[in-house]
Amino acid sequence: MSVQTAKARFSLGLRGKEALAGYLLLSPWLIGIVLFIAGPMITSGYLSFTKYDIVNVPEWLGLKNYIDMFTKDRLFWTSLGLTFRYALIVVPISLIGSLFAAILLNQGLKGTAIFRTLFFLPHLTPIVAAAVLWGWLFNPDVGPINHFIRSLTNSETAPGWFRDPNWAMTGLIIMAMWGAIGGNSMLIFLAGLQGVPQELYEAAAIDGAGGWAKFRNVTLPMLTPTIFFNMVLGIIGALRVFAAAYVATQGGPAYATWFYALHIYTRAFKYFEMGYASALAWFFFFIMLVLTYIQFRGSKSWVYYAGEAD
Repeated sequence: MSVQTAKARFSLGLRGKEALAGYLLLSPWLIGIVLFIAGPMITSGYLSFTKYDIVNVPEWLGLKNYIDMFTKDRLFWTSLGLTFRYALIVVPISLIGSLFAAILLNQGLKGTAIFRTLFFLPHLTPIVAAAVLWGWLFNPDVGPINHFIRSLTNSETAPGWFRDPNWAMTGLIIMAMWGAIGGNSMLIFLAGLQGVPQELYEAAAIDGAGGWAKFRNVTLPMLTPTIFFNMVLGIIGALRVFAAAYVATQGGPAYATWFYALHIYTRAFKYFEMGYASALAWFFFFIMLVLTYIQFRGSKSWVYYAGEAD
């Protein structure tokens, strides 16, 4: 055997051992994916074509669940419309608020670390605790917010918030903003701001650019990948809204906060229509895929990546 052949065999054996070690390290994650994500998804895909109530054997229905979804389920369209309405309001406000909170906390002022912690604390509050807290704040009779409104307007009338169909959605949006503006999006924007080269600001200052011109011509273009990333995550998170409505309003009053995820949950775990709930979930998954694809396609026209060649 030649020296070259021995070296080649040794190299292949070493690479094989490294590959085996890599697969062993990946195996817990791969097993988790198969057992807890891929497996349940495949099962729910099958169940979406059946009538299944956990107790009895699934009964094949074909496309009936999907047809009923569009033609017979009145709350399907209601929940879908309310969910998109919620997302259209929450996502832009939370993105803009998170960006300006990050800019404020990126100034290097004294006590910035404390303010960053205070901004992030609402995001760490469990959703059940936050819903209970805001339920008290929005209490129409004894809540401090309505007390302040009455004292400010010298009137006995004030919003009913979670008890009023006209105000319940507004209350949930305010509660969402409280937790979202100082949350993960703000931290991601902070990381993006700290990655903007200072040389660009110095060059802009030499050209006579003021604060607004620097923000518009330097900060925003350099932050477009971060804005895009936060926007994708924000849309997905807003469309998945469930816990806040479930705890604070139970979808009411008068279905004013009956979001799509709450509709899926109710059909699955209240009425035990697991097959129909699976069909609802797969349609929602399809919506998410389409929206994400549209965002990625549209991002090519406005997202700037500094490492890409012109």
